[in-house]
Amino acid sequence: MAIAVSPRAVEEIRKASAKRPATPKGLRVGIRGGGCTGFSYLFEWSDAEPRPEDKVLAYDDVRVFVDPKSYVFLDGSTLDYATTLMARGFKWVNPNVKGTCGCGESVQF
Repeated sequence: MAIAVSPRAVEEIRKASAKRPATPKGLRVGIRGGGCTGFSYLFEWSDAEPRPEDKVLAYDDVRVFVDPKSYVFLDGSTLDYATTLMARGFKWVNPNVKGTCGCGESVQF
């Protein structure tokens, strides 16, 4: 299995990256402890090259970095960008999730 990034998400990463003062080396995504149900998703720009142990997902000029521990929880997932009447933003479609909290910001594995 693998992690996928949808074409819409790649385009939104590209747009957001272009708005930064300095072009980032990539977008770091992952899982961190915390939130109502135990874990939350991490999204942060990386101004440094990926760490040697990172998985690097490359889509032309867009790179996404995933650390090995997060990869275990994200394997088989797709990072998408969703627009609804209530919100817009990045969204994980993750078959490994067993539950979510009411606010939708944290997940349980």
